[in-house]
Amino acid sequence: MSDSLFSASCKTPASVAALKRQLLPTGVKQQLPYPETVNLPFNRQALPDGFILHPTPQPASDADGIWVLLQGGTVVMQEVAGELLLPEGACPDWLTLKHPPLSFASLQGKPVRVASVPSDLQIPAELIAEPFNAFRERITPELMTIAGIGKQLLHWQRMSRFCSYCGQPLEQLPETWGKKCVGCNNEHFPHIHPCAIVLIRRDDQVLLIHKPEWPTSRYSLVAGFLDVGESLEECAIREAMEETGVAIKNVRYVASQSWPFPSQQMVGFVADYAYGDIRVDGKEIDDARWFTAGSLPSLPASRRIARFLIDSYATR
Repeated sequence: MSDSLFSASCKTPASVAALKRQLLPTGVKQQLPYPETVNLPFNRQALPDGFILHPTPQPASDADGIWVLLQGGTVVMQEVAGELLLPEGACPDWLTLKHPPLSFASLQGKPVRVASVPSDLQIPAELIAEPFNAFRERITPELMTIAGIGKQLLHWQRMSRFCSYCGQPLEQLPETWGKKCVGCNNEHFPHIHPCAIVLIRRDDQVLLIHKPEWPTSRYSLVAGFLDVGESLEECAIREAMEETGVAIKNVRYVASQSWPFPSQQMVGFVADYAYGDIRVDGKEIDDARWFTAGSLPSLPASRRIARFLIDSYATR
């Protein structure tokens, strides 16, 4: 069978995009069905046209390329006519790396490489270290997603040098980001940690929390990591009780978001208040309160699934 739908690998965003184009009737404007309308940064749907994620790390090359340079919680960008762009060209002369860059993708035929910039290295004045979590969202979702995927894969490469079972070195498997132990032959694949995040509603109110490390007026949603033997719905119920003392019911899945800080999968729910008075521990959570939809506090940036849930479901 010669049809490209059957010969293409569905592991790459480019193949998925090609599949969608072929399924779409000619002349019909593309409107993505739920849940793809979320299109949040860090999900593959937000990647730009022409981006191809390599199925495995590629050999180092001296060719000019696009650079994802990570320094702590920032990505190094260049500003052109008021727009932030990823640097392009050969490896920058000013860049001193402790580890070689990772070639993980291509964009419009150009190699895309990610590297970790030492925290004490001064970047040139013409470049900007833009925080991933900056309140002003100056990085486009497309470039934010490229940088996020690079960050997650670089983290995996650094955390997967040795086998967690026998301690022997791991070697790269072909055509995958997984690795195989040279000693016991156990295979290891990128670790993705699922988290439940839930918008809790009571009539025309929503329950929001505040953590001590957040800005004073910034509130967000109950969230937490999946525990052993839990469904994601059970995780949402448990986290609501642990963080706020409130019991919830009618937990409904809405959407999910890849969250590469460093390797989480945020699974979003909406739920209804069941019973209970607000009670916080004062340590992990220092405040929680009910807000009416028309009088909300400062909220997370729109790139986060927490904000998507609030904007989309607080008034339904």
